[in-house]
Amino acid sequence: MRTRPRHRPPTERVSEHADPRLLRVVPQLALAGLAVVLVWPAARGSSAWLGWLPLWLVGMPLAAWWALLRCPLPTLTALRSLRRDHGQARRRSPTRTRKAHTATA
Repeated sequence: MRTRPRHRPPTERVSEHADPRLLRVVPQLALAGLAVVLVWPAARGSSAWLGWLPLWLVGMPLAAWWALLRCPLPTLTALRSLRRDHGQARRRSPTRTRKAHTATA
């Protein structure tokens, strides 16, 4: 009995893209929620029914947008470009002591 593999190879995967209307609306909802949170002080609080309002007005639309984009994670090359290439900090060479101060007492 042959079992099916859990993950299909990339050649067999069906191309599934998000609806372009959703990709247009969800970022607009996130920006509108951000504007409401910044302008209206009551939106920065919490509600007895919903909980913390900035989560629902900004956080959840951003999470939905990320999910619509199929949850892309940053690649190693993108992470390396964010990191500074200076390496570890080095100590300066020790300064020379002045003999004039140590010779006279």
